Amino acid sequence: MKKNIYDYTLNQLQIMFQPSFRAKQIYQWLYIQYENDFSKMQNLPKSMRENLNNNYIIKNLEILHIETSKDGSKKYLFKTKDNLTFESVLIKMRDKKYDNNGKIIESEKWTFCLSSQIGCKVGCTFCYTAKGGFVRNLSSGEIVEQVVQLKKDNAILPEKRINIVYMGMGEPLNNIQNVTNAIKILSELDGLSISTRRQTISTSGITPKIRELGNMNLGVQLAISLHAVDNNLRSKLIPMNKAYNIESVINAVKAFPIDERKRVMFEYLVIKDINDDLTSAKKLLQLLNGIKAKVNLILFNPHEGSEFQRPEIKKVKQFADFLIQKGLLCTIRESKGIDISAACGQLREKELAKTS
Repeated sequence: MKKNIYDYTLNQLQIMFQPSFRAKQIYQWLYIQYENDFSKMQNLPKSMRENLNNNYIIKNLEILHIETSKDGSKKYLFKTKDNLTFESVLIKMRDKKYDNNGKIIESEKWTFCLSSQIGCKVGCTFCYTAKGGFVRNLSSGEIVEQVVQLKKDNAILPEKRINIVYMGMGEPLNNIQNVTNAIKILSELDGLSISTRRQTISTSGITPKIRELGNMNLGVQLAISLHAVDNNLRSKLIPMNKAYNIESVINAVKAFPIDERKRVMFEYLVIKDINDDLTSAKKLLQLLNGIKAKVNLILFNPHEGSEFQRPEIKKVKQFADFLIQKGLLCTIRESKGIDISAACGQLREKELAKTS
């Protein structure tokens, strides 16, 4: 069975292919030229091209469907070699800006939201991904190839720096080995060269895995899906909280190595009449005391079958204003792609329903 060429770090390829400079050439074809045909890698010896073609696959993911939002965001549905599907999202954070003479003074800013699993084991009650259950982990190569295909499909130049967030389908820390291997591949200077400081892992709070990730000291950013300020509510929203409660998560965060220029992001999904009151804001302030934190308020995106509703923007602003006045950095995440299948897993379920 052929192997996924995107699964390998540069160091691994240097061991596999001699002389070692050939590995750098392969990396440049894959990540600079976005080439998906070994036969076109003309600076490699013919015998090496044949070896690669006989034993490895470049294109392991097929784009099945793309939904494009009026704000420029795109949601991609990918199909794997074993006929499973998952999603990735390209988010345009900023458009090009020109001066009066038509000269570009600011380029676009992109964030790629990547999936780490097909489905998810965590089972958050507000999450659409949970509806499909857990199928399997994505390999390192399947995670990496999401970036390659999104860049290639949108003609984003290799040298253009982007931000990566592991906030798509799945719990990244339940696939920690493949995710961290992908991080190393994506940050390789001879490849995509996406600094680990531009890569953020979002977790629902698996305490031992947060500590394990911290011990790796990769330089990645950490985001905690908190969503509640007391264990009773959080256990209803995230059943896993019964195993790893808020206090254990906060203690693990305090031990996590963070770049002095960065902050730990706490994601707080604001749900109407559930956790949008000022009492919750006050508890959140107390909870994060002593942590160099940033709170990201996310307005719940309604989806079919959900019991939860989108909060009133007035109450969300009051929540944010209180935290800011008390000195806690807080932003309200601008909703992207709300006019398409915005909820994680929604596009996948929609497509699955067509074939069932």
